[in-house]
Amino acid sequence: MSLTLLRGFQLESHGKDIELPLGSQRLVAFLAVHRRPLQRVFVAGNLWLDHGEERANASLRTALWRIRRLGLPLVDATRNQLQLARSVQVDLYESEARTRALIHDDDPVHAAHDLVLDGEVLADWYDDWVMLERERYRQLRLQALETLCRRLVLAGAHALAIEVGLACVSAEPLRESAHRALIEAHCSQGNVIEGARQYALLRRLLADQLGIEPSPATQELVKTLPAVTIP
Repeated sequence: MSLTLLRGFQLESHGKDIELPLGSQRLVAFLAVHRRPLQRVFVAGNLWLDHGEERANASLRTALWRIRRLGLPLVDATRNQLQLARSVQVDLYESEARTRALIHDDDPVHAAHDLVLDGEVLADWYDDWVMLERERYRQLRLQALETLCRRLVLAGAHALAIEVGLACVSAEPLRESAHRALIEAHCSQGNVIEGARQYALLRRLLADQLGIEPSPATQELVKTLPAVTIP
C-alpha cells in the first residue's frame, strides 16, 4: 500500500484508491506523522480533544474497526499501542529522504536536476499536529534549497544556483538567508544589478510586512552594491 500525505490524503492498494472515513484518515495520518508506536490513550486524546476520555476512546475504536473492515494491513495494533504498518509506503518519508540526500550529494548539479518541489503536508487540514508537521517539513525543504543554492555557486553552476535560490525565496519570501544566497548567486555570475534588485526587494518586503530593516549580515553583504529601487 502507498499513503500520500503531500498535497492531500490518498491511500492506494495495488494502484487502486482506498476510501476511508475522515476519522480513519486522521488516525492513519497521525500514526504516519509520528513514525513510532503510540499509546492508544495518547492517540485518542490528540485526535478527539473535545470528546472527553470515554468518547475519544470510543471514536478511536470506531476508526480502527472501519480500517479493519478493509482487510488490509494498514495499522499494527496491540492492546496498548498503535503504529502504522511498516509495509505502507509513505510519500512524506520518501520526499524527506530525497531532500536530505540533496544536501549531501557530492555533485550539486546532479542534485539540482533531481530536485522535486513537493507540496505541503495535508495542505487542507488544520489540526495542530498537522500544522506542526507541515512546518517541520517546510523548514527541511527550505534548508535544502538554500544549502543547494550555495553549493551550486561554489561549483560555478550559477544559472542553476539562481533557479534554486528563486525557488527558495518563492517558497518563503521573508526568509532573509535565502535572499542572501540568491544575491550571492547573482553577484557570482557578475550580475551585481540583479543582486542589488534582490536586496531592494528584500528590504521592501521586510519593511512592508514586519516593519524592520535587513539584518547586519545582509547589509554587510550588499554594502558595495549599487542602490536600486523596486517599484
